[in-house]
Amino acid sequence: MAEKKAVLVLSDGSAYFGEGLGAPSMRTGELVFNTGMTGYQEALTDPSYAGQILLMTYPLIGNYGLSGEWMESDKVHVEGFCVRQDYGHPHHIKCERNLDRYLADRGVPGISGLDTRALTRKIREHGVMPAALEVFEEKEADISALAEKARATDYSKLDFVEKVSAGKMYSSHPSSNAQTVSGKKVALIDCGVKGNIVRELNKRGCEVLVFPAFTKADEILSFSPDGILVSNGPGDPARLPSIVGQIQILMKDYPTFGICLGHQLLGWAAGSKTYKLKFGHRGGNHPVLDKKMNRVAITTQNHGFAVDERHLGADWEITHVNLNDRTNEGIAHKSLPIFSVQYHPEAHPGPRDSMYLFDQFVKTL
Repeated sequence: MAEKKAVLVLSDGSAYFGEGLGAPSMRTGELVFNTGMTGYQEALTDPSYAGQILLMTYPLIGNYGLSGEWMESDKVHVEGFCVRQDYGHPHHIKCERNLDRYLADRGVPGISGLDTRALTRKIREHGVMPAALEVFEEKEADISALAEKARATDYSKLDFVEKVSAGKMYSSHPSSNAQTVSGKKVALIDCGVKGNIVRELNKRGCEVLVFPAFTKADEILSFSPDGILVSNGPGDPARLPSIVGQIQILMKDYPTFGICLGHQLLGWAAGSKTYKLKFGHRGGNHPVLDKKMNRVAITTQNHGFAVDERHLGADWEITHVNLNDRTNEGIAHKSLPIFSVQYHPEAHPGPRDSMYLFDQFVKTL
């Protein structure tokens, strides 16, 4: 078999060569970086990464392999994967395959041998940018053509939620090791939900009814839920006014919890707006202040947009603040059981500091 080679070409025409991983193919997407030291499989299978080429800043990736137990959805959602060093002979009792085989089986290209530190510094200076990644064997890559494909990629114009949301409604019942028997039903609006959000609700005795993102409020209400959860997901929340409209209907009468993209959509429903961050927050080491509890949590994050809290309505308050850049990380209604956070309390991967938010939500049902 021919040796796999790879190249990453940015929209500015710069090219970075390395060793090929995964499938011999070409993909384009928005190049973003993640600072996590572990959790690469959870990141690969997080629907919030749809449309993006993911760069890991930690230099050694793949050392504990990949397993079906660590997937957050049923597929890889990244367009491509970039690492400094791929460890091809992983060690872990649950390891089923290495990174190269895992990506190849799913038709996703990857590249190793990159100077990920230099690329991260470039993204931090210039912001996230379109890129093209190609893995090739026999032929050589056409750098000019790849640069053109990168420049033609516009992440902001695509509706990725429609691509990753459930095709039809389904339910997930409380697990056998549920901590309580709540008997409650949560209607989850699936904008690209991670599996552990559903599992954490099941652990708390809740039946979870998962609805496609664009389901009308009347249909959701016909199932008589006890509360609403708006999930994480990819893309620009400003492109989703129809979902915002349904949230506004639902949150009038039901406890509502928003996570990540769900937080941004709830922000729009509360009269606010969102804006794009220069390079986003992605990783498992972001400090966030819970203003009500006066406690700092280390959080897992994956988002490129933030709520502009200056436009929040008078009935809303700011509950969480990012201690790295002071951006908004949470809002809540002052009198109704409606709240949201920008980060991922389900902690797959990442710290478990914020699991209490699921308990807080279930208590409101």
